[in-house]
Amino acid sequence: PDETQAFAVIEAFVADGGDFIDTANVYCLDDDDIGHNERLIQRALDSLGATGRVMVATKGGLRRPGGAWVVDGNPGWLRQSCENSLRALQTDCIGLYQLHAVDPKVDFRRSLEALVQLKEEGKIRHLGLSNVSSAQLEQALDFTVIASVQNRCNLFDQQDFHNGLIDLCRARHITYIPYSPVGGHHGHARFGQEPVLQQLTTQYQASPHRIALAWLLHKGRHILPIPGASRVASIRDSLRAMDLNLSAEDIAALDRLPSNNSVGQVA
Repeated sequence: PDETQAFAVIEAFVADGGDFIDTANVYCLDDDDIGHNERLIQRALDSLGATGRVMVATKGGLRRPGGAWVVDGNPGWLRQSCENSLRALQTDCIGLYQLHAVDPKVDFRRSLEALVQLKEEGKIRHLGLSNVSSAQLEQALDFTVIASVQNRCNLFDQQDFHNGLIDLCRARHITYIPYSPVGGHHGHARFGQEPVLQQLTTQYQASPHRIALAWLLHKGRHILPIPGASRVASIRDSLRAMDLNLSAEDIAALDRLPSNNSVGQVA
């Protein structure tokens, strides 16, 4: 959306009580545009006088050469990314800084060491991981405190419920942040076509996206879905998921939906 519309979405979110926004330095067109979304969010929050009331979480560990998505967990790049994000967000300390993805070409411990050093310098308050497995989370926990895990998860991508990662997060008091909780950029169509969701849409007089978010919220108090929104109506609808109480039978029916179990997607 254009900047005016983007600002309106953020304003509606904050006005209705929203206090956590997730972004990344690479939510942009390409390497020449790094930090675009961070700068936009900061300008919007500053204009609303809401900078101190909203935690902005961001990420580092990717590049965007020519618009592609390339993992880079090199310690030097992580430091540079964090420093740039601090400037883009106009802050001395990022509330939650997440490793965007584990780089198979770099020793995971080296990436973690770089982030821990930034935390010790006071530039990061909490560390998080994204796009990780249970084994990778366990490896990280042996080295440092991890505050959050952000993976793709929704009604049709339930693998983290089946592989034990979400239960592990609960046991270790780690916030689990499902991204693409309503299907992501390419998954919206299925939400409108699934018979179970169509039935519940009528039953609860709620959009299928709101039902999908309510399902995630019912699955654990440590689960924090982060739906994207490019329209004011979308973010207002998403926020109403907090007030939607699904029955145990309906939650079980949604649990049984066929899952894509997507692997290797990064967002």
